[in-house]
Amino acid sequence: MKLTTISVVLLMLTSHNVLSQNTTIDTFKTTNGVIKIQPILHSSFVLTYNNTSIYVDPYGGENLYKNLKSPDIVLITDIHGDHLNQETLNAIDTSNALFIVPEAVANELPEKYNSKVEILKNGQGIHRLNFFIKAIPMYNLPETQDSKHPKGRGNGYLLTIDDKRIYISGDTGDIPEMRILQHIDIAFVCMNLPYTMTINQAADAVLEFKPNVVYPFHYRGKDGFSDVNEFKNLVNTKNKAIEVRLKNWYPKE
Repeated sequence: MKLTTISVVLLMLTSHNVLSQNTTIDTFKTTNGVIKIQPILHSSFVLTYNNTSIYVDPYGGENLYKNLKSPDIVLITDIHGDHLNQETLNAIDTSNALFIVPEAVANELPEKYNSKVEILKNGQGIHRLNFFIKAIPMYNLPETQDSKHPKGRGNGYLLTIDDKRIYISGDTGDIPEMRILQHIDIAFVCMNLPYTMTINQAADAVLEFKPNVVYPFHYRGKDGFSDVNEFKNLVNTKNKAIEVRLKNWYPKE
């Protein structure tokens, strides 16, 4: 059977959409430019400010990053494979990228990255490429010897870009270091069991530190997906001023 021209075009577009990255992009104006945020998969996203690109926890394989600008900075939060994903790192062009990582991640990276790595411990911060990047603790509660995310191993991050402050939770529980954050413009907050928080814990924490915009992400858990719609309801029932943005963090699923 012969395919019509329209059929061929539709087939090509469908195939491209299955293989390509999630194309939804949000924009935020700053005093000197525009921040663009593009969800990729799970807790991976690409943040672009003017012409500088930050990849956060690149994960999911080469096809999700096709046609995107190569990273200038790669932020990695922890050693688990959905954050430190060597297959994805090998597939994307990181030749001009600076890696900002916790020490545990640096120890897992191949030698070829050594000259590109900056290690941040919890509480430390650095200025790079007109950004200030600070490492924020991320860990499970209660703290136990067999914790999936012990305190001090991984990093959440706080980015200051012009007049905007952006918080990336990493894989964290409902910790006091998150609750005491102030003046957060954009927050990315995890919620999945048994790895991080419940939606109730995440919502209660967000209601305390009051970001202007919050993205629930990293919400696939052991038994499926957390109910991010209910998370939004829990937040906005008590504080309508917090904008909860629900995005498709699992475009293939």
